[in-house]
Amino acid sequence: MELSSIASQVSSQASAQISAQMSLLLLRKTLELQVANITGLVQSAAPASAPSNPPHLGNHIDVMA
Repeated sequence: MELSSIASQVSSQASAQISAQMSLLLLRKTLELQVANITGLVQSAAPASAPSNPPHLGNHIDVMA
């Protein structure tokens, strides 16, 4: 192998590695933004209210029907 082809391969691999690292960094930042947005939506959602049915309704299931 020639020295120039080895240098070219090393340069190509280094470039691919840097590109992969940048893609991973971008993915992490995107996920962080999505987590922040979802957290805001969950916090702004109204809390679940207590059921308005009387306490005796919905407690038993008729399995003989």
